[in-house]
Amino acid sequence: MTDSPNTPGVDGTDGGDAVVSAFNAVGADYLFCSSGSEWAPVWESLARRHRDGEPAPTYLDLTHETVAVGMATGYGLITRRPQGVLLHAAPGLLQGSMAIHGALLAGVPMVVASSESSTYGDGPGPDPGGQWYRNLSIVGGPHGVAQPFTKWATEAASVHTLPTMIARAAELSWRAPAGPAYLNIPLEILLEDWDGREAKPLVAPGSTHSSPQEADTVARMLREAENPVIVTETAGREAGGFEALVAFAEAWNIPVVEPDSAVCGNFPRDHPLHAGSDIGPWMDEADLILLVNCRVPFYPPSRRPSKATVVVIDEVPQRPHVVYQVLFADRYLEGNVTHTLHQLAKRARDLDGAYEAAATLRRAAQEKRYAAEQAAIAGAEAKAEQQAEGIDPVLLAATLRELLDGTDPVVVDETITHSRVVKRHLRTSGPDSYFYVQGGLGQGMAVALGAKLAAGDRPVVFTVGDGALTYNPVIPSYDASQAYGLPLLVVVFNNRVYKSMNLNHRRFYPEGAAADTGEWLGTDLHRLPRLAAFAEPFGMHTETVDTPDALVPALERALKAVAEGTTAVVDILVTR
Repeated sequence: MTDSPNTPGVDGTDGGDAVVSAFNAVGADYLFCSSGSEWAPVWESLARRHRDGEPAPTYLDLTHETVAVGMATGYGLITRRPQGVLLHAAPGLLQGSMAIHGALLAGVPMVVASSESSTYGDGPGPDPGGQWYRNLSIVGGPHGVAQPFTKWATEAASVHTLPTMIARAAELSWRAPAGPAYLNIPLEILLEDWDGREAKPLVAPGSTHSSPQEADTVARMLREAENPVIVTETAGREAGGFEALVAFAEAWNIPVVEPDSAVCGNFPRDHPLHAGSDIGPWMDEADLILLVNCRVPFYPPSRRPSKATVVVIDEVPQRPHVVYQVLFADRYLEGNVTHTLHQLAKRARDLDGAYEAAATLRRAAQEKRYAAEQAAIAGAEAKAEQQAEGIDPVLLAATLRELLDGTDPVVVDETITHSRVVKRHLRTSGPDSYFYVQGGLGQGMAVALGAKLAAGDRPVVFTVGDGALTYNPVIPSYDASQAYGLPLLVVVFNNRVYKSMNLNHRRFYPEGAAADTGEWLGTDLHRLPRLAAFAEPFGMHTETVDTPDALVPALERALKAVAEGTTAVVDILVTR
């Protein structure tokens, strides 16, 4: 911390300027803000800096808390650096809490701040306003509210420590396991004179890794294994993790399973070593299971493989935000995953004849599995294409894949019953090309907007079910898309039903009263209006499609609109 020549209390050098200075120092590109009355000092600081040509993060004025947090999540998924999020008091924090929890599950760093009053007008200085006394305050402070769904939450109790508290929050959020940190900054602190002492620029986290001896031990296990398999959920979330996993799998000729719980693209789905999403066949066959950035993929968690040794490769395998987990680990490599995978790939050199013989058999078996899966995919797509009436979800996903080929797209997925179809038939193949929205429904469009903010010219596609779309704050999201030039292709898999709810009802009560009478509650969405129509007041491109012959032309028109800078919403009535 260094002294600054700024004069306290002059031309905006108060707590608001301390906040802007700190976020600038820690390298935040953006402040994602859902407006609240406490942020007037920050707005004044930004106005002064803009007037005087001084540096500051880019400020985004957003009209819903989920949009603010979700955009920070989408941006952080690609950049992997902490940004600032400003919400309003405890109510704004509560409104954004689902998206903050989603960021925690997704492992995205960010610093979230909101406020309270500490004097309620009974102290010296400016009156914070009666709303804090009447409506906005909460017992224990908003930092108490934030604790269960953030990595770290506390109060910034002094303007003199405020910049370094923001820096500390950013440092904590960036370290493994990455996730949101929260600061409660009372309005009185924001209005207090600041002496100009600034936060030190943020330094990227250092690399942690397992010892060479630990890596050597796992390399010996790999040499001795006859039928190993890699299972991963989030290897691709780490910087360089996607490429490192490809190099590791290829060096040792080990198949890679991405279970349905995978939350991002980790391995090319068109790679011959990609072994699909089903861990089931490996439960009795594998003699070595490598869990790479993966929660236990067996369900229920107490179900364990019959003979396999389990090696966990994960910087923080215990995942403190996961309530229950059973890993059955026989060995841990707890360093940086990208570094660990590269170290293990190097140890595949000079493999002996016995290993090569086993690898040849394993490679042949995987080639058969891969060929069978490709044949099954092709068969499903051919069947969907031959369907005379209506649009099968498989046809929709396959058509999207063909139209997006060569464009290096980013797919943000918030489908539920169609998520397997999207993963299997879109078949993303590059790093940062696929993300599944974490936590509760209703964040996906904002996450896609944030991804677009980071992705630049790459097209961003948001796939969503009709039920999930209704949870999204669509009007604030369309407003953000238009205001900040962030065109998306929104593709709605519209089956006019909450299918997942209906499936559970049928599963739990196959011969119950609902099955007898046909009264399926909590599922019907036929009453919803045209979903694309909500984008029309914003001048966006909208289409509703219900016949197979209209599908390709509609998506081509939509992609053209997106390429020209306009969000396109295509509501596609699918058959199931």
